[in-house]
Amino acid sequence: MASRPLVQVRGGEGAAVNVVLPAVFVSPIRPDVVQEVHSALAKNRRQAYAVARRAGMQSSAESWGTGRAVARIPRVPGGGTHRAGQGAFGNMCRGGRMFAPTKTYRKWHRKVNVNQKRFALCSALAASAVPALVMARGHKISQVPEIPLVVATEAFKDVTKTKHAVALLKKLNAFDDVEKVKDSRKIRRGKGKMRNRRRVQRRGPLVIYNQKSPLIFAFRNIPGVELCSVERLNLLQLAPGGHLGRFVIWTKDAFERLDSIYGTYNKASTEKTHFTLPRPLMTNADLTRIMSSDEVQSHLRKARRNHRAHQKKNPLKNRGVMIKLNPYEQTRVRNQILQERSRAEKKDAILAKKRAQFKKSKQIKKHRAEYYKALLHNPRVYEGVPKAAAADTTQE
Repeated sequence: MASRPLVQVRGGEGAAVNVVLPAVFVSPIRPDVVQEVHSALAKNRRQAYAVARRAGMQSSAESWGTGRAVARIPRVPGGGTHRAGQGAFGNMCRGGRMFAPTKTYRKWHRKVNVNQKRFALCSALAASAVPALVMARGHKISQVPEIPLVVATEAFKDVTKTKHAVALLKKLNAFDDVEKVKDSRKIRRGKGKMRNRRRVQRRGPLVIYNQKSPLIFAFRNIPGVELCSVERLNLLQLAPGGHLGRFVIWTKDAFERLDSIYGTYNKASTEKTHFTLPRPLMTNADLTRIMSSDEVQSHLRKARRNHRAHQKKNPLKNRGVMIKLNPYEQTRVRNQILQERSRAEKKDAILAKKRAQFKKSKQIKKHRAEYYKALLHNPRVYEGVPKAAAADTTQE
């Protein structure tokens, strides 16, 4: 870690000062470990609750037994009220106990291995130095000069009131994240409104300091801003909800203490016994580059050609397969089509002939009717009848 990058200290007076990035910021980022540890640690703030010990069982109900055509659930004794004869005790009954009543001796808290907690904390710190993860978590850092953001310790000396803290955040272009918190404040859903947690809001920047100073009282009243000592870093604050990428503002002295607290890859920690920084399993996380490298490709076999398995087809249903098996099939099908076509043409010719004959007989009937009608009124009208009708009448 001799060539670790430098981080510029902001808010100081005079020439710009750079500090070496602590080794904990290059720890492997493991969201799975962080999520598991966070879900266990978050359970340690719960309060025990339970229903009353005798709730739903404070009745002298007894079962009526069998033979009365009713269920054998215990029933309330007496008469004269609606309650008499109603079922009791059971979890399916009105006013009965719940199934498996909750008890205060439930296992509320969870024990987490110390090394596991430290691993998750190192991952959370490393993720806080990746701008993409910080922005993905929803923080407004587009105007922030650098991530991680380190502020000179002397810049906090005069920060004794909230207005001073707001002025410092605006100077660092970090106040946009506070504005986001203010805009996100809203009424909680559900019954939590009645239980002293009426409003919810997003998380803002986390200020990490080294020693107690008036800055604690200056920052604590700004919405969304939280404070934490570098000696007591908390995963619930560094990764709220188990989501990596909290926006952290460091004081210079707190930032420089990280190497002594967590150590480096060349030197063990001086404040945590038997602790060394977790090492990444892969020195190069670019899998695509590894797979396409000459060293790997030279030991791989040649790419295989995919031979498609031919599906067996039924020649009685598939004409193409039948033609392959029997070349005469194509001639047979062609002759069949020609025969059907000639048969259809003959049928059409016969139908056309029948239609013509029917039309002709219809005209003859019409002329014959006109002739007989005229003959009733004038017998000499025979001379004016058409020849076809006249010939037809003479034949009759």
